[in-house]
Amino acid sequence: MSHRTRIKICGLTREQDVQAAIAAGADALGFVFYPKSPRYVTPRQAAALIATVPPFITTVGLFVNAEPVQLQDIVAEAPVSLLQFHGDETVQHSATLAEAVNRPFIRAMRIGTATVAADLLEYANSYRAGSGLYTGLLLDTLVEAYGGSGKVFDWSLIPKELAPQVVLSGGLSVHNATDAVKRVRPFAVDVSSGVEQDKGIKDAAKIRAFIAAIRQADADSSEMQ
Repeated sequence: MSHRTRIKICGLTREQDVQAAIAAGADALGFVFYPKSPRYVTPRQAAALIATVPPFITTVGLFVNAEPVQLQDIVAEAPVSLLQFHGDETVQHSATLAEAVNRPFIRAMRIGTATVAADLLEYANSYRAGSGLYTGLLLDTLVEAYGGSGKVFDWSLIPKELAPQVVLSGGLSVHNATDAVKRVRPFAVDVSSGVEQDKGIKDAAKIRAFIAAIRQADADSSEMQ
């Protein structure tokens, strides 16, 4: 059976970029609620963008070390459908946050040179056991800042049994998207800097090209089965 890799365009700040992602066929749209990020949007800005999103497209809120009350206030104004925890949140902290707003969440794991495959399996199992609202791992590159680094990690670290469940992120662009999907076969991919003109400003042509590259990888993989 062929697999259609799901695609998330993250770090959206403008309505024209949201509409470009939707028109190109994105499955999910990401909004960054981390004030130190160049892609940060206020809850009011995000609410206006979310109001333009049609049914069956997932809206994702990215948070870094938020507190429950803060999260409740943001989600009350900007009703994202999925949470993405991208900081140092523990299993218990993540569970508490998700329960505070009754939303499912994905947990970002930032992969560095010391990471081994067993770490990824342990990480996924601990979050799955710790919360019924946990839905999966997003794998990103470990850098000093949180997210949007444009750097790739070693994809060979991803265990074969885990790959079909993960969201692959970290340095993806039209230049490596097809290869990434063919090699890893993730459930989904997440791109931010790889489809930008500048930080927080997307490029509609790059979004279309990126999504086309993912679809080509899906088609090529289907033919090989």
